[in-house]
Amino acid sequence: MTDAVVAEGLTKTFGAFTAVDHLDLTIAKGEIVGFIGPNGAGKSTTIRMLCGLLRPSAGRAVVAGYDVGREPEAVRAHIGYMSQKFSLYGDLTVRENLRFFGGLYLVPRRDMEERMATAVSMAGLEGREDALVRTLAGGWKQRLALGCAILHRPPVLFLDEPTSGVEPEARRRFWELIHHLASDGVTILVSTHYMEEAEYCNRIALIDAGHLVAAGGPGELRRRELGGVLFEMECAAAGAALSVLQRAPGVIDATIFGDKLHVLLHDAEAAAGLQPLLARQSIGSGPPRAITPSLEDVFVQLVTRPHQAGPAA
Repeated sequence: MTDAVVAEGLTKTFGAFTAVDHLDLTIAKGEIVGFIGPNGAGKSTTIRMLCGLLRPSAGRAVVAGYDVGREPEAVRAHIGYMSQKFSLYGDLTVRENLRFFGGLYLVPRRDMEERMATAVSMAGLEGREDALVRTLAGGWKQRLALGCAILHRPPVLFLDEPTSGVEPEARRRFWELIHHLASDGVTILVSTHYMEEAEYCNRIALIDAGHLVAAGGPGELRRRELGGVLFEMECAAAGAALSVLQRAPGVIDATIFGDKLHVLLHDAEAAAGLQPLLARQSIGSGPPRAITPSLEDVFVQLVTRPHQAGPAA
């Protein structure tokens, strides 16, 4: 399978600050890769380099067959890009925005009406073509922005936190559009801070402090990256229990997840001592229960203990 995106040693510095540090990443044609990491990890900087909007300080990247350092204009002509900030014009109508972006992307005049109609249908805005964009709900706006980004039928699409601030139902519909595009062969890199959205991706790349610390399928990362066995406990006083468990023998880490605690242990045998330990501190709890780790568990471990995660795959 041909790789649509290849980054080798990709690096970006701003003075003494290194935002992206020797990042290696490949994305196959038609693959959806989720790009996750904490705020300031380097996600947006990486995407902007891959889009030809920022020149790399070192390393190289090839997108849709074009070198981002030597051929940034060619790269931009063969990609679609949605920034995390809504990018359409609120004082223009749906139709006017589509026509404007179609002109920017040099969509042939003979194809313009048909592609605009496709974008309107994709956004679910039939009959609202003359509505001002600022009057639309968030989900409609984001689907319209996606339609504008693909008017020129790009083979590679970069989405930088496209569903931030969008309600759950609208996010689900947006992801249906993403998978439809991927089934047509479009390659997609999408950054997100919603862990449930990462589950929709074929593969996940996790970046922290400019370093790619892990990459793989959602199931693969859950199996590979924790470095221990995970248990769940219900506790009457979660804060007090957390303080005790984080210092307990055999415990790698403990974190609060909703009304429960997730406790990562070196081995399953250590679980037997957790409830008695809490009882000696007058903290009531249920028995520990072995659970399958979520992507959020993996994310927390890799970000807080990146050097224990091993090299990125």
